[in-house]
Amino acid sequence: MNAPTRIHRSQLRIPATYMRGGTSKGVFFQLDDLPEAARRPGPARDALLVRVIGSPDPYGKHTDGMGGATSSTSKVVIISKSAVPGHDVDYLYGQVPIEGNFIDWSGNCGNLSSAVGPFAIAHGLVDAGRVPADGTCTVRIWQANIGKTIVAHVPVTGGEVQETGDFELDGVTFPAAEIALEFLDPADEGEDGGAMFPTGHAAEDLIVEGVGTFRATLINAGVPVVFLEAAALGYDGTELQPAINEDKAMLAKLEAIRAAGAVRMGLVQDASQAAARPLTPKIAFVAPPRDYVSSSGKPVHAADIDLLARAISMGKLHHAMMGTASVAIATAAAVPGTVVNAAAGGGTRDVVRFGHPSGTLRVGAEVGEAGGQWVATKAVMSRSARVLMEGTVRVPADVFEGVGQ
Repeated sequence: MNAPTRIHRSQLRIPATYMRGGTSKGVFFQLDDLPEAARRPGPARDALLVRVIGSPDPYGKHTDGMGGATSSTSKVVIISKSAVPGHDVDYLYGQVPIEGNFIDWSGNCGNLSSAVGPFAIAHGLVDAGRVPADGTCTVRIWQANIGKTIVAHVPVTGGEVQETGDFELDGVTFPAAEIALEFLDPADEGEDGGAMFPTGHAAEDLIVEGVGTFRATLINAGVPVVFLEAAALGYDGTELQPAINEDKAMLAKLEAIRAAGAVRMGLVQDASQAAARPLTPKIAFVAPPRDYVSSSGKPVHAADIDLLARAISMGKLHHAMMGTASVAIATAAAVPGTVVNAAAGGGTRDVVRFGHPSGTLRVGAEVGEAGGQWVATKAVMSRSARVLMEGTVRVPADVFEGVGQ
């Protein structure tokens, strides 16, 4: 008896925009353009977006999807008209693991935040009367993952978003137009309801079972981050990707420290649960400034920076620096007693310039004490963004089969 013939349906066609924001890029969707089943959180939405990116991919290439097989390029964004008073758009960000069949919605992408304002303007999600013919359009963004406000100042020329310009960002090959971002109250109540320092300490000894004890700063500012001293890991802070990403033993050690930090910060109850939220907390290490050569071959001089910083994203050393981690670096650098502040030479500061694998970055942070606790009111940085492609992304129509709605 012949087996029944399977009917192969046409692919779904979904309007989408492929954008670079800062040193990241991802696939942007308007909420109303998604298939009905994917317009709300749940397994159907995750199944669709994971397939868009091309995960899970045991080959680690994302050949059959829009992802770039790195933490910086395996991202999705959903934008909608804001339901929050005083905001233009709601911005939801998803990080797609390369080999995992899920999406981590636990944090924000500070780099892609710079592309949200341009996307909103271009798609008519900002009132036309507020978009100047020439000048700057201010877009108020509700970051739905963590419940925070981001204010984007987007250049406009001839009534359209200006994308080209002379602003250079280390980690991005070509110059573009500068977009200033303000992250308001980045540590207010923290990502999961805690204080800026969820353990109550600017620095403490973090005990990692079977690994060791490390001087660390655990902070919620922009994103939860576990900061370590580079020297405690045997590093000097000038390392580039190959030195760490090809060292499987060190990556495993860093993941164990990250998991212990997640427990200590109250983000998970047990270290074994950290694998299910690889996006947060981040883990980073810092060191006093010294000369080095960036990944592009550009010299970075110790005299031009306040400290060195390296961060792990989705289990690998980031090629530059995550935008949210940059907020955390600037905030921690402004607070005496943190390992970041110590690496920067101590004292007080409201602006920090740090060296990362691709070069340098300048970030400002406004912090103060209130009620016996440190609070941050604002972090400021500049990024750029550009549309790479727009049209429709295609996804096999069977993507929803066997998936709960």
